[in-house]
Formats: sequence, C-alpha cells, structure tokens
Amino acid sequence: MRRFLLPVFLLALLSACTTLPDATAVDPTKIKPAEPVKTAKPYVKPKIALALGGGAAKGFAHIGVIRTLEANGIVPDIVVGTSAGSVVGALYAGGLSGNEMLSMVGQVNSDSIADFTFSTKGFIKGEELQSFVNRLLHNRPIEKLPKPFAAVATDLRTGRMVTFRQGNTGQAVRASSSVPGVFEPVIISGAEYVDGGLTSPVPVRAAKAMGADIVIAIDISAKPSNTKVNGMLDILLQTVNIMGQSISNYEMNDADVVIRPAVGRIGGADFDSKYEAVSAGEKAAVAALPYIRQKIGNWKG
Repeated sequence: MRRFLLPVFLLALLSACTTLPDATAVDPTKIKPAEPVKTAKPYVKPKIALALGGGAAKGFAHIGVIRTLEANGIVPDIVVGTSAGSVVGALYAGGLSGNEMLSMVGQVNSDSIADFTFSTKGFIKGEELQSFVNRLLHNRPIEKLPKPFAAVATDLRTGRMVTFRQGNTGQAVRASSSVPGVFEPVIISGAEYVDGGLTSPVPVRAAKAMGADIVIAIDISAKPSNTKVNGMLDILLQTVNIMGQSISNYEMNDADVVIRPAVGRIGGADFDSKYEAVSAGEKAAVAALPYIRQKIGNWKG
C-alpha cells in the first residue's frame, strides 16, 4: 500500500508545484520605460571672425593685433577686411602669421605699392598693390585660401557694399583699397569698384553674414580732430574716414569686441610710423584679451 501511495503523493506534489507563481516573473504592465543615458554635451567651438577696418598706413596696427591674438591661443576662423584691412586680412587668411607679416613690414612703403598714372580718375593705378598681394599668396584665388576671407568694396555706380568671396585675391583687395581720387576705380566684370570704407569702414556685418558667432572688430579710424593731416593724400584719406564715421558707429554695435589701437597721431600716408602702428595694435589687443576670453567662455552654441 505504501509503495502505491508514495508515487501518487509525489505526483500530486509535482502537480501542485506547477501551479505556484513564478517568483522571478515580472508584470509587463508595471515595467517603466527605459530612461535615456545622459551624456555630456560635446563642446562646440564658436566661429571667431576678425573684422579689419580701413585706415591706410594705420593698417599696420592690424598686424600687432593678430600677433597678440596668436600668442594667446586665439585663432580666428574667418577674416574680413576693408581697404587696408583687406590687405592684412588677405595675407593672414592666406596663411601668413603675424610674425611673418611683421618681418615684411620693413619692405613695405608707399613707393613699393604705388604705380602712378596721369588718369583723371586717380593718380595711382593699384596694379602694384594687386601684384604684391597675389605674389605673396602664390596667385591663389580667394576661395583657395586656408581661411574663409572676404574683401569689402563699394560699387561706384550703385553705391552699395559688395563683398568679394571668390576670384582674384589681389584684385579684390585692390578694389577694396581704391580710395576715390587717389586710386583709379577697379573694373571687375564690367562694374567699377572703389574703397569699401565708403559703405563699411569696419566690416562687422559681412563677418556676421559669413557665419561668425563672435566678431572681433579692429577699428583704426581716428576721430577727425585727432588725426595728423599733411598734404593732399592725407586730406583725401581723411575725407573717406569722415564719411564713414556714422556708418562705422552703426556697424560696431553688432561687434562682440571692439579693439581701437591708439593710432590717432598717425596720418593715413605716414608709412614711416608703421612700427608705431604695430605696437599700438599689440597694446590694444592685450587690453582686450579679458573681454575676448569672456565672450568665448560665455558663448553657448
């Protein structure tokens, strides 16, 4: 009898076990949706642009600013220049460092870039300036330069600002630098162009249009009462400066940082004071470094 009951008992026990709840089973209706894994947001570097203003011989101050920025690890991504700023800007966008440009300062004077003519439209052709820039850049067009670059000029017929972002670099710089009455207007694709300072003395708007997140503007134009004016050339250069004052102040409101080198005592045609201009640029840039770093640190992409 025992032999018969034992198998029956075991069979019943096993049957009962199959009806017990599974301790490891989970009610699918109570499962919470998986939470996404939080990861640190990748750092996105802001695009920094240099907006280099016009000012003829005062433009050597731009080299001082660039040297200081480079020495402190601030490397602009975009370069835009007007007039003298387009000359320095093209060389910098083309790969020349601030120190390399400084080493060439001694070779640059009014005679080295002036080709005089008897034209009624101006007494300097500007071809020497065009060749000077192209030679240093190995004849690379704007779109082939290492950094995005633009030269700002003025359409003589319509009076509108024009931004050259491709094509012959030296020719674009020549157009941007063609002070009316001094340089002959530059003809490009049938249109005549003159100095960009007439419509955009410090090209902040152009820098913004090229995608800049932070614009560092370098204003080398001095107030009319503070500038030394000697001779007809200085008078013509100062005339452009006066005409651009109100436009310049308007555009400067869109800049994140404005650097103003103390070049008020340097005349537009005073190439003998070029090292003084470089030094002024360096001093002004050093003073602006805390503001630049603050803007970069506070930027949120």
